Amino acid sequence: MINGMHAIVFSAEAEKVRDFFADVIGLSCVDAGGGWLIFALPPAELAVHPADGESRHQLYLMCDDIHATLDELTAKGVEVLDLSDQGWGTVAVLRLPDGSEFPIYQPRHPSPH
Repeated sequence: MINGMHAIVFSAEAEKVRDFFADVIGLSCVDAGGGWLIFALPPAELAVHPADGESRHQLYLMCDDIHATLDELTAKGVEVLDLSDQGWGTVAVLRLPDGSEFPIYQPRHPSPH
């Protein structure tokens, strides 16, 4: 039986991005050896949406209060982009230390948890 999900973020600046998730986002982690941090995640959800064209995958962080979360993250120096109401939730994009973007949202849909 499936008991979890292992997601991977690839980065040319992996150490900076690992530090971001550990020190800024505050995810607990273990060192799997050689500095390879494995982060604990809160409960996860998986949705399947129709796609125009090729299949793809997306990862989002979730929070209960997007405005309070973004205030806390910007106070830590995180650049926040594109805050918008999508109907199903309020979405923002966080700039990671390597320059890439990572979305975060406050859902309005029911949760299976």
